[in-house]
Amino acid sequence: MATRMVRVHAKNCIRLSGGKTDFKRCRITGLRRSFCSSYGQAGKTSLCHPLPGTPSPVYATVTDNSYETHVTTLENGMRVASQNMFGQFCTVGVLIDSGSRFELPYTSGISHFLEKLAFGSTEKFEDRDEILQRLEAYGGICDCQTSRDTMVYGISADREGLNEVIDILSEVVLRPKITSSELDDVGIGIRFELEDLEMRPDPEPLLTEMIHAAAFRNNTLGQPKFCTEESLAKISNETIMQFLNVHHTPSRMVLAGVGMEHEALVDLAKTHFLGSSVAWNTEKIHQLGGNIDRSMAQYTGGVQKVERDMSNIAPGTPIPELVHLVLGLESCGHQDPDFVAFAVLNMLMGGGGSFSAGGPGKGMYTRLYLNVLNRYHWMYSATAVHYSYEDSGIFCIHASTPPSMLKDLVEVLTKEFVKMAGRVEDVELDRAKTQLQSMLMMNLEARPVVFEDIGRQVLATGARKHPEEFCEMIGKISAEDIQRVANRMLQSNPSVAVLGDLKYLPSYNDIQAAFASNDGSLPRSKLASIFKR
Repeated sequence: MATRMVRVHAKNCIRLSGGKTDFKRCRITGLRRSFCSSYGQAGKTSLCHPLPGTPSPVYATVTDNSYETHVTTLENGMRVASQNMFGQFCTVGVLIDSGSRFELPYTSGISHFLEKLAFGSTEKFEDRDEILQRLEAYGGICDCQTSRDTMVYGISADREGLNEVIDILSEVVLRPKITSSELDDVGIGIRFELEDLEMRPDPEPLLTEMIHAAAFRNNTLGQPKFCTEESLAKISNETIMQFLNVHHTPSRMVLAGVGMEHEALVDLAKTHFLGSSVAWNTEKIHQLGGNIDRSMAQYTGGVQKVERDMSNIAPGTPIPELVHLVLGLESCGHQDPDFVAFAVLNMLMGGGGSFSAGGPGKGMYTRLYLNVLNRYHWMYSATAVHYSYEDSGIFCIHASTPPSMLKDLVEVLTKEFVKMAGRVEDVELDRAKTQLQSMLMMNLEARPVVFEDIGRQVLATGARKHPEEFCEMIGKISAEDIQRVANRMLQSNPSVAVLGDLKYLPSYNDIQAAFASNDGSLPRSKLASIFKR
């Protein structure tokens, strides 16, 4: 078979006994195969000149204003912010100063409903399918995300479809229908999501809800982000429209975009958002009234406990029975001067799972790895997390362990919190600052991340700081800054969230006493002290 595929020179082949040719040991020459239709013409096409019939390339250029973010305020108070970026696609969306912190307790969950209802039927579009078909013509995708203080409607699509994209955004944000069938479908979806939260092996979303409820008891940021079972029957078209009428006003909106000329985006914003009608501009909705809750977040501290059998949470998997714990203290908002110092402290603590692998870039040299995960074999995971909002924040450590080691886990974490105010080595501080700078710049290479960064900063402050400014601020953080912010947060009451078998959970007073002690140790009973001596 081989002799039919190639031509070989007989003098270059080695004959074996039996008359066979050893093709592995001979030099094959003259081998020609045609892999394309232009075989035979390849040598006649010059690669020093553009190929005939191909469009002229467009090259990226670096100018003085390549990374400038432009902001324009329209007559109705809406802000338009954009940054041009090289590429065929753009990302554009509307960010609104709205979320679960502004909801009333008896109808909490409206933002959760709005997230699920987004890009549904509007006055112009009959249903979600029609919107998606319009976007498909420009390779577009859409999404809506809500947090405790911000709602984001976003679309990524080809630049050629920018006018169509802005038209869709204006319809979705200003003129949703919210039909009864859509409400029913969303209600079913939310019920399924709530059931999934109770059964999923990863309890992080539930623990996040619990730690916020403990830290900001019955106010603002402590309001549940997920719609509760009790609120499902209370939320109707009228309650949602009333919420939109109060909170979704132009002065609380930012139209942010990445990958287009600023003047073009401003012109489209004037066309589609300036003077446009809104779905909730009816006499019935206006009669319902309502005011914006401008309350400042009040950090209280406290404990949220859920007793649950976790022994069979993930059958057929190697996940053991665990109890999950979150300890937190009050930090600061993202406009506070100490925000960057807390961000560096978060990187310095790091952490992850006990089975994580990798080098320094994975955080293997952070404190929670060196002092906790590498030292205590029973520790399943330990990760530092910083939640920051406009007027407050929480610095937390999420951890998990077998139920019998829960008391030891609490003491290990309280000791780590207290050590934050102690000596900070130069090498670990430099590593944390470098890692934070690297993560910041790496994340901002993605167009959707730049979009959200622009929108959130302009929504909060009316302007945007350059990444270089943040890198410079990070570089100036000293060991004294870390110690200062650590001492600041140790002055607050602890927040505790626990899920699982709570048999060995220390009392809240004991946890509070541990944070107030010199080394973070839990109080010892008199009998235990005698045996220790």
